[in-house]
Amino acid sequence: MSALLTYFRPDTRTASGALLAPARWQPLEILFWLFAVSLFWLAPSKVLLLNEIAILALFALSLDLILGYAGIVSLGHGAFFGLGAYVAGLLGKHGLHDPVAGLLISGGVAALLGFVTSFLVLRGSDLTKLMVTLGVALILRELANKFSTITGGADGLTGVTMGPVLGLFEFDIFGKTAYAYSLAVLFILFYIARRLVNSPYGLLLRAIKGNSLRAGAMGVPTSLRLVIIYTIAAGYAGIAGALLAQTSQFVSLDVLDFHRSADVLLVLVLGGSGQLWGAVVGAIAFKIMYDFLAAITPQYWQFWVGLVLVLIVLLGKGGILGFYGAGRDWLANRLGKGGVR
Repeated sequence: MSALLTYFRPDTRTASGALLAPARWQPLEILFWLFAVSLFWLAPSKVLLLNEIAILALFALSLDLILGYAGIVSLGHGAFFGLGAYVAGLLGKHGLHDPVAGLLISGGVAALLGFVTSFLVLRGSDLTKLMVTLGVALILRELANKFSTITGGADGLTGVTMGPVLGLFEFDIFGKTAYAYSLAVLFILFYIARRLVNSPYGLLLRAIKGNSLRAGAMGVPTSLRLVIIYTIAAGYAGIAGALLAQTSQFVSLDVLDFHRSADVLLVLVLGGSGQLWGAVVGAIAFKIMYDFLAAITPQYWQFWVGLVLVLIVLLGKGGILGFYGAGRDWLANRLGKGGVR
């Protein structure tokens, strides 16, 4: 166990210290989490929206692990999200009302599906991966629709009942407990993902993404590393789906629709992939933009979202965080040359 922890532990004292330096928490990051907690009191009327943002951020984080760090493209990542939602919903309906236990089981089932399908996904070209991931999602949706006596089919899964979180905090109609629960889960899994991608294992993933043939020639077991990260990402997505089912106490076929996979991909492009924070920033921007545009132009909001994405692709790389990094570097260069004029 100690050897395993060492393998996943960032070690800035080694020769790769410069690469592992991002593992250190920055003041701005700490302020973000403190601000997220303070929104309980600053914006109590928006906790339902904040809960949706936290769940979407976790879902996008799961995709970033495979796309941003391992280079595995997917058009069907929503399969794991939907599976986690249905598992949590069925557990809550048929006797297991403990949210944390249901969350862990849902994540485990989604991770198992990710492990099984990873051997199909990792074969062939990027186009093959796209088709296989999309096919898995479509198959799961049809199964959920066919076995409507279990899943509720088009009518949705109702009767989902959740007990208090940790036996102490009851879910309320205002969504405060739901937001606290989702935010806590997001923070814990974000912390684990941060440790993971800034560990020697995370550096190997980046090497595989950069050039898998060269990494394999250097003795890196690329297939095993990719199977592991794909399984972890599937578990993350399943937990995100379980959070949605538990906090809404309802599951519909919508959780397995193609738009789930498409939306989370848009979120990652918007925020910036390969940075973890891109998933969080992208989820915030996407939800706020969606709510604002849907309110003022309910028929054409998708046009404006598409326009924003096109502009981001044309004007720079790395999404919102890419713009932030470019602006920060420009300012630093100007200050280094004697100040901003």
